[in-house]
Amino acid sequence: MKLFSWNVNGLRACMQKGFMDFFLQTQADVFCLQETKLQEGQLALELPGYYQYWNYAEKKGYSGTALFTKQKPVQVSFGMGVEEHDREGRLITAEFEDWYVVTVYTPNSQRELTRLDYRMRWEEDFLKYLKGLEQKKPVIFCGDLNVAHQEIDLKNPGSNHGNAGFTDQERACFQRLLDNGFIDTFRYFYPEVTEAYSWWSYMFQSRSRNAGWRIDYFLVSRILQDRLVDARIHGQILGSDHCPVELEIRG
Repeated sequence: MKLFSWNVNGLRACMQKGFMDFFLQTQADVFCLQETKLQEGQLALELPGYYQYWNYAEKKGYSGTALFTKQKPVQVSFGMGVEEHDREGRLITAEFEDWYVVTVYTPNSQRELTRLDYRMRWEEDFLKYLKGLEQKKPVIFCGDLNVAHQEIDLKNPGSNHGNAGFTDQERACFQRLLDNGFIDTFRYFYPEVTEAYSWWSYMFQSRSRNAGWRIDYFLVSRILQDRLVDARIHGQILGSDHCPVELEIRG
């Protein structure tokens, strides 16, 4: 079973840059999107063979997530049931027979960390939400988590220490996910691989220099460890400032 996740940074723009070519090539069982930047009715996407689920932000042209799946879920929910968090379309949960699949777009702490306090509330509530799901069945969650966990996960850790996405607080929250029984699947397979990034700034020719960050992830409940096959980062795929990431797991 192959699952993909991609922060498309505006799906309509990404559609003009080869999104459908890549989507069709993957033959994904589940394909998750973040930062769709859509409102309902703005895009009619033809995806034969897939069920489509969308979560839109109240604010136009902002945030948003989507989940496309070949297999119809048992049920689908939107948000985590906390009003403060559920206005921005950042979360979709699809329940399948063996597990939950969650696509998530974690809030950015913003320049000068103006949203860090909110981000910390989100992190606490999101972990609580995941652990609640786990009481019923294992969880696979993916998306743009807006944090580089370790120094190996970004090109310039020294100069970025304390910046949004690489604060001690955000990194500690990611570590809490691991301490609570979730596996960072890419690092599970490739613990020492360097220069494996999923996001590059549009400034300073960052992508051509591979001056990036790994902030897009697949994490899974530890009970699924023996079913993991591989995790991949498709850094060659353009169309967004992020690239797609993939998880292969025995279904």
